[in-house]
Amino acid sequence: MKRPGCTHQAARLAIAGALLLTGCVTKPQPLYYWGDYQAQLYGHFTKEIGPEEQIAKLEAGLEEARGDGKPVPPGYLAHLGILHAQIEHTDQMLKYFDAEKTQYPESAAYIDFLLRKLKQPQQGAR
Repeated sequence: MKRPGCTHQAARLAIAGALLLTGCVTKPQPLYYWGDYQAQLYGHFTKEIGPEEQIAKLEAGLEEARGDGKPVPPGYLAHLGILHAQIEHTDQMLKYFDAEKTQYPESAAYIDFLLRKLKQPQQGAR
């Protein structure tokens, strides 16, 4: 005849083992290095942060991403290019646009669109 306590004890040990193992599971790591990117985008669209300050923070984030060995998310480099365009640093703008297209080839249509928009004469400017 089986003792009723053995079945319950085995079940408790199995549950305890499962809980112990799930406590050791590591959280999945993000695919990209986000850093301060989202806050900088928010500051850009609300115009709370000027382009020079955004550039400094995003370029620092780019260095941190390289140090961590993670890529920056899609749009990060394009945004840096847009910021450089705003302060008329054409060479830096092109550098970041090219880097965006190289890292994320699917962004080529967007980058080409931005370049076409920048080449168009501004409406109302005389």
